[in-house]
Amino acid sequence: MKNADISARKNDAISRGVGMTTQIYADKAENAEIWDVEGNRYIDFAGGIAVLNTGHRHPKVVEAVKAQLDRFTHTCHQVVPYENYVALAERLNKIVPGKFEKKTIFATTGAEAVENAIKIARCATGRSAVIAFTGGFHGRTFLGMALTGKVVPYKVGFGPMMGDVFHVPFPLEMHGIDVETSLDVLDKLFKADVDPKRVAAIILEPVQGEGGFYDVPRALMKALRELCDEHGILLVADEVQTGFARTGKLFAMEHYDVVPDLTTMAKSLAGGFPLSAVTGRAELMDAPGPGGLGGTYAGNPLAIAAAHAVLDVIEEEQLCDRANQLGNRLKQRLEAIRADVPHIMDIRGLGFMNAVEFKIPGTDKPNADFTNTVRVKALEKGLILLTCGVYSNVIRFLAPITIQDEVFNEALDLIEASIREVAAGA
Repeated sequence: MKNADISARKNDAISRGVGMTTQIYADKAENAEIWDVEGNRYIDFAGGIAVLNTGHRHPKVVEAVKAQLDRFTHTCHQVVPYENYVALAERLNKIVPGKFEKKTIFATTGAEAVENAIKIARCATGRSAVIAFTGGFHGRTFLGMALTGKVVPYKVGFGPMMGDVFHVPFPLEMHGIDVETSLDVLDKLFKADVDPKRVAAIILEPVQGEGGFYDVPRALMKALRELCDEHGILLVADEVQTGFARTGKLFAMEHYDVVPDLTTMAKSLAGGFPLSAVTGRAELMDAPGPGGLGGTYAGNPLAIAAAHAVLDVIEEEQLCDRANQLGNRLKQRLEAIRADVPHIMDIRGLGFMNAVEFKIPGTDKPNADFTNTVRVKALEKGLILLTCGVYSNVIRFLAPITIQDEVFNEALDLIEASIREVAAGA
């Protein structure tokens, strides 16, 4: 079986709207490595887009799912409930930031978690408007698209977006926007477009994912919390990509002296199984009536079992500490080549949620072509990378936090070689 043959079948069978970063078709995977149908081996620095913090097929996750598989696979918790769903909610209520009584709901995807958080916010406040940030990504559903602060490819061709959603510039000082500018625009928004007393929620990622791995400045997060408290607005932290040890803490909001009212989760929550959640203040979570929240597959028993195992692995293997160690090593290697590669604009990241941003040498202009060429070069060498950013000029690194040292060192060599080779030929 050949990748090219499957790709040809894919073109005939699957909508072109499903974009694909590579044309290598997976046959098996283990921790931070993937083998395709032709037997080629790749180091995975994409992690299913931040889904595999605990790696491909972690033994404890596989064991937990197999045990659940032998008992039952689906009943729909809203029809015949099960104890491990309740137990996982109890665990999240304890570990999600916030020293107040919390409750949790489960869904299946990150977009569903975001949609449910906004439903809860609207129901609890009796308000409808929502504020998000440019560069933010919150899903591909209609509300998710409306909240997302990037047009291409997420909004193109899909017609009018859902109403009562407003965007504020995300502060990126290297691109000419500081915290004061963002807050000034927000102030003008309240004066010109929407009464703050009509705003249900402000939603943001503590570290923007698709937007370029920029963490929210501390001053902005503090100011948003104060504004929310002043006007009765709920602060929603979208931790779909940042959660579960990726940033060196269990949740990225732990880097701030600010606590959100609602937190959305998905991706690495269940180690590769589809599961998402919203956890928040108990009184807010109880605002919708019975039947207002849920879904047929929400809190699937196999995914719930996987999530319990993921939380155990994060604690037992000290993955928060491991994330900080790996991230520091990666950033040190990138810094070591920076003097020789004038295309590097910035190296950043909390924990092991790291990125390198590229520019046109001698300018501050984003260099998307160079960025994609590095990605392609790395793939040729056997390393899977992802790009991101509003200008598509950022490479993000999302390898499993469980990656073996020898594989990680190999990957560092491939990253350096790819960047140097592309720079030499540019």
